Amino acid sequence: MNNTISAGRLTQRGTTGSASAAIDIARLRAYRYARLQQQLRDHDCAAALLNDPVNIRYATDTRNMSVWLLHNPGRYCLVPAEGRAVLFDYPNNNCLGIPLDIPEVSEVRLATSYGFQFVAEHAEPVCRQWATELRALVTQLMGRDATRLAIDRADLEGTDALRAEGFTLVEGQRLLELARSIKSPDELACMRRSLEVCDIGMWRMREALRPGITENALWAELHHANIAHGGEWIETRLLSSGPRTNPWLQESSDRIIEAGDIVSFDTDMVGPYGYCSDVSRAFLCGDGPASNRQKTLYALALEQVEHNCALLKPGLSFRDYTAISWSIPARFRHQNYGCVAHGVGLIDEWPGIAVDRDDPVLMDGVFTPGMTVCLESYIGEVGGPDGIKLEQQVLITDTGHEILSQFPLEPKLL
Repeated sequence: MNNTISAGRLTQRGTTGSASAAIDIARLRAYRYARLQQQLRDHDCAAALLNDPVNIRYATDTRNMSVWLLHNPGRYCLVPAEGRAVLFDYPNNNCLGIPLDIPEVSEVRLATSYGFQFVAEHAEPVCRQWATELRALVTQLMGRDATRLAIDRADLEGTDALRAEGFTLVEGQRLLELARSIKSPDELACMRRSLEVCDIGMWRMREALRPGITENALWAELHHANIAHGGEWIETRLLSSGPRTNPWLQESSDRIIEAGDIVSFDTDMVGPYGYCSDVSRAFLCGDGPASNRQKTLYALALEQVEHNCALLKPGLSFRDYTAISWSIPARFRHQNYGCVAHGVGLIDEWPGIAVDRDDPVLMDGVFTPGMTVCLESYIGEVGGPDGIKLEQQVLITDTGHEILSQFPLEPKLL
């Protein structure tokens, strides 16, 4: 496959679900569940208690009100190191009536939620009840001496109650991130399908972009395409235009886009099958030509992404990658993106690879076949009139890498 970013026109792909035919959902579920259980055994954990909806999705391929449950504790899952999981769904009897045919899940119970929103001043006794129920379940599944419990997310009351039941708590998010980092062929097929839908959304944005449209109206085109084609949600609102593209990380607004404006965006789209399409592009609004300044910014952002992409290969350490990555010109360093690359799967994942060689949190690890990563660039100097955001989604292969995000560049900015 060509490992350069195409500047030519790309036809809208994916409307017939071409990638979906290659996906064996049962095999995908078995692979992910086995990856997680292997991490539990490798770290001598009896079980994992999962509260994050993304981790529950990875382990069981089930979802229920995912965005709402990202900030409301009301659904969790216990995955033993051996055997089938027990899913605790939202505490409403209707959830028990929802059909569930997942071989990795032995049963579904109603969750016991001790969050203040649900139980107010009764939180302490309800929390003790919750921990007692979990202790009994782990004993039933793994035996009385099973005390090492991996947990991905918990509040102070929850951790205190679990420790009072005799559990030794192990930081579980690390185990989940490591499990999620290597994708199976079925996962990659899911990701390709998500990227197909993302392409459809970006084409609709490109075609809708004209002077007079608002940022919010333009951003809605991606949301509509995602939901209409079986996607799930979008994690951010990172679309801005004109002077709002500098500095980066300004959210979509009701600003009216004008002719000659740069429009930069980051899709952050959780698409079909729950897989993330994390792609950034920059458009030029209107029929007029880009300025020399805009072309220079775009060329630098593209140079950073292409230079860093060309380096990717299995066996290269994250530290060495930082050391040989593209050197950001001094006038742009203060507003650089903050990482040169990061993992991607169901959402943004480990690793986060630093820009600077002297960063105090340089991560250990190496690029491994089956990893999927996103390469980042933001070019915009302090006080500048605009800025360019580009990002590519890439697979590490046995021999090098493959660019997964195929949406083309903006011809008027080249």
